[in-house]
Amino acid sequence: MVLLNAAAGIWSLQAHRNKMFRVSTLSWLTAIAQIMVLAHLFSGVALASSENIEVPKFHLLYWSAAALSVGVIYGYRNQLENRRYLLYGFAGLFLMGLGIRSMILGPI
Repeated sequence: MVLLNAAAGIWSLQAHRNKMFRVSTLSWLTAIAQIMVLAHLFSGVALASSENIEVPKFHLLYWSAAALSVGVIYGYRNQLENRRYLLYGFAGLFLMGLGIRSMILGPI
């Protein structure tokens, strides 16, 4: 999840500067990276609830922020049509940072 969002973020920022990078593969990579965030969240919730694991509050904070961010990114994509690649670029790097921070907190 972290590597996909990093790749999508860097690629999107390059696509903003250079039209040569604006290919359909970028859209697919961005979509897969954002879906991975939600899949990671739902699998973590399912595991924690099935095993009766007490989840640290910071994990809840970071993953709920990541899920809300994906929704905000999806919601603003049409309003920022001329800056869509900047939105996806910085959002990918932001989601990457949330994932790294969550890993630093340690396992559940």
